Amino acid sequence: MSAPRVPSGEYAVVVPTLGRPSLGACLRALAEAEGPRPVRVVVVDDRPDPDVPLTAAVPPSLRSRTVVVPGGGRGPAAARNTGLRAAGDAPWIAFLDDDVVPGPTWADDLALDLAGASVATAGISARIEVPLPRDRPPTDWERGTAALADARWITADMVYRRRALEAVGGFDERFRRAFREDADLALRLLDAGWTLAEGRRTTTHPVRPAGPWVSVRTQAGNADDVLMTRLHGRCWWRRAGAPRGRLPLHLAVTAAGLAAVAGAVSGRRRTAVVCAAGWLAGTAEFALARILPGPRTRDEILTMLLTSTLIPPTATWHWLRGQLVHHAAPPHDRRRSRAASREPHPAISERLGS
Repeated sequence: MSAPRVPSGEYAVVVPTLGRPSLGACLRALAEAEGPRPVRVVVVDDRPDPDVPLTAAVPPSLRSRTVVVPGGGRGPAAARNTGLRAAGDAPWIAFLDDDVVPGPTWADDLALDLAGASVATAGISARIEVPLPRDRPPTDWERGTAALADARWITADMVYRRRALEAVGGFDERFRRAFREDADLALRLLDAGWTLAEGRRTTTHPVRPAGPWVSVRTQAGNADDVLMTRLHGRCWWRRAGAPRGRLPLHLAVTAAGLAAVAGAVSGRRRTAVVCAAGWLAGTAEFALARILPGPRTRDEILTMLLTSTLIPPTATWHWLRGQLVHHAAPPHDRRRSRAASREPHPAISERLGS
């Protein structure tokens, strides 16, 4: 007897979470959205040592179809693969971040997105809206979050065809942070002959609270960029529609600072002065580029001055760390990927227990 046929428009929702308070708002918006309900909602608890259950965040109307599974604190890529395994047989998997708010017609719009998908469509992105303050210019952190509205294929709200995920091996779990794992997956899908589309559903991504050092912590993503270059070549920026960033300038400013210190220690005063001037000029240019578009409050200016001094060496450190950690990562084979696109990838088959 053949297995019962799953309707092609059915979908499951996977939400990786670190237990942030925003999870409740995300799930409530999902429950209240007009349109067909997901067949299953999988909340992946990716806290390393969960102590408080997350079931209280699930609205009553979703509890009968929601499961909470442990992620083990291995990062969002691994958490999404875990959620995929627990999502049942739904042909489409909608990935949501735990800090987004699906729009009031999200489910209806998703149904229209799925209905318009061709057989070659692997994934459909949402329209991301980032609300910014209207009474003042946005801060550096707010501007960075607002850039998500123009990002391609971000898994803040991205629905993927299950068969396409299985064909390319799912998310690459070497990406341990919420950074570049979405671009990597999209490029592998495109290499395998699938297409990616833009949908009509709308999701809001509020600017979450962050401390003054958040811009320094995010420099860890430079190690992920090294992995992307190893996997997809130096032109991956253009293919992914990602901004190149300031890494070359950060490397130059850091080198000037180190050379100034070395010159001073070795008694080469002229070298030390010239390199120190270069470091100061590069740091000042970076700080001004971040201060001028912002609200220019005392706290914002002080934060920009301090972090603009720390970001270049921090970015350099993580770039060097990435070179060391990922030096042996083999490049992604496009031809092999395309040839294997019709069969489930062994890695994801093992993860999914198939």
